[in-house]
Amino acid sequence: MKDYYSHSLSAHRLKQCYDLAPPRVQQYLEAEIIHVLERIPGSSIVLELGCGYGRVLRRLVPQPRHAVGIDTSLESLTLAREILRGYPTCRLAAMDAVAMGFCDGQFDAVICIQNGISAFHVDQRQLIAEAVRVTRPGGKVLFSSYSENFWDARLDWFHIQAEHGFVGEIDEAATGEGVIVCKDGFRATTVSDRDFAGLASGLGLEAKISEVDSSSLFCELLVG
Repeated sequence: MKDYYSHSLSAHRLKQCYDLAPPRVQQYLEAEIIHVLERIPGSSIVLELGCGYGRVLRRLVPQPRHAVGIDTSLESLTLAREILRGYPTCRLAAMDAVAMGFCDGQFDAVICIQNGISAFHVDQRQLIAEAVRVTRPGGKVLFSSYSENFWDARLDWFHIQAEHGFVGEIDEAATGEGVIVCKDGFRATTVSDRDFAGLASGLGLEAKISEVDSSSLFCELLVG
């Protein structure tokens, strides 16, 4: 289901998923953005992987000197261009996060939040390695996944999305232990703290892992 967010859940459909999120999920989404903003200096050049329709970028662009968002969905990028039209310091590009066309060390920070590391359905080590490659020495790479403590709220949100036809009906028998399975073939997994540590160690990096708002698991990498 690598192309799910490019075709089945993109642009306005994706935006509606966030618009109908219940209060506990809205709290989680806001907490992630605040956590990122607290770790990015105001003069930073920031890259967001999987920017979608610009939900996070809209909050980033008043702070960094320049922000770039990439996504594989042309429909989502078209909507993002409309939403971010008044932000001249923001740029958007259609690009695969595991094979980016940027030079080495081009960004002060690279972020991939809201479980993008799982949702992209790509080689996770390759994804992290590519994010590190385009980050300057001394810069930061931030990935996030879901905390185990957020399971009930996360599952509730998926049920709401399924009820509105944005994802397939939840396969209750196959869903559990951090994995949500839909009957249309969509499968939402997570990355644990041990997984993050292992991925970073395999690349010779040390991961700073923290739980935010009892909903997110953040992995922060300092590029040497």
